[in-house]
Amino acid sequence: MAKRFIGSVEDEWQLYSDNPEDYTLGPSIGFGASSIVYSALYQPRSSSGSKPIPVALKVLDLDSLPPHALSLLKTETTLMSLSKHPNVLRVRGYWMDGHKLYIAMRLMNKGSAADVMRYGWPGGMEEDVIRCILSQALQGLNYLHINGFIHRDIKAANLLIDDDGTVLLGDLGVAANLDESSSPRKSFVGTPCWMAPELIQGQQYDAAADIWSFGITALELAQGRPPRSRDSSQQVLLKIIHEAPPTLTREGGVHKYSRAFKEMVDNCLVKDPSNRPTAAELLQTPFFKSTKRKSYLVGAILSKYLLVVLSGYGLTLFRGSSSPRATPGKARKEPSFLYMFH
Repeated sequence: MAKRFIGSVEDEWQLYSDNPEDYTLGPSIGFGASSIVYSALYQPRSSSGSKPIPVALKVLDLDSLPPHALSLLKTETTLMSLSKHPNVLRVRGYWMDGHKLYIAMRLMNKGSAADVMRYGWPGGMEEDVIRCILSQALQGLNYLHINGFIHRDIKAANLLIDDDGTVLLGDLGVAANLDESSSPRKSFVGTPCWMAPELIQGQQYDAAADIWSFGITALELAQGRPPRSRDSSQQVLLKIIHEAPPTLTREGGVHKYSRAFKEMVDNCLVKDPSNRPTAAELLQTPFFKSTKRKSYLVGAILSKYLLVVLSGYGLTLFRGSSSPRATPGKARKEPSFLYMFH
């Protein structure tokens, strides 16, 4: 019996078929050790008169994946195919062809919040923009939490933005189901700058670890980089454990921020996870009361963002060779882009 997700909604994006003949493969837009991502057009043979839909098609060579990667892939594909929420990236179709797995997803033309910030707002974003991005991400995160999942890698690079201003949680490869075994969890996963103290110390953790990462992501969007990002990974981990939590500087930076924003961040970055708010509680805080509609992002940032990049489908953006098919490590000086598997 299929798992029913609490709070599921029918989003506005249709599912695609699992018939390979319904897809016209385009050029590759990214690659990794075990995968290639293509742009493609989806047009069902049964409705040839309909307008083709641009999609991202991720092709994975299962024979080249180690056992632990296969487990993460299974988790990601299952979660992304079952979930139904407008703020969680969903697998729209998938099929096997020999030892290759094909995964069809919505094409997110504007990349991630980190991409947008890196090329347009390197010093941080304005509060209204941050609020609009975080509100949508938090709704997706709340959906995962109430259904027993924790994301475990919340950061700006995993907040995908589409042309209409929709923000979706992506890269669910390290998400964990709290119901699969005795909860909370104890495994060590995540990205150092965003990791919660209890996770670093090997203590049991739950959805509250995502809330810490969410608070760090808020600071990342306000400052242009996460706290302690200039330190080595080992230094970051030690400072997260032994130093006071970072906080938002309201003035003195590129933009000024409200007291409500600072309070929201401080509430997320409490070292005792039992004292952190839930995602649902955060959505009710004063900071999110004045959230603008997603269309606000179109005029505020996307219309000014001319560089079209793609990341978040389990990929990382690198500067590299002028050819998207080039071999990693053969980088040239030309400003172009390669996409590598996490």
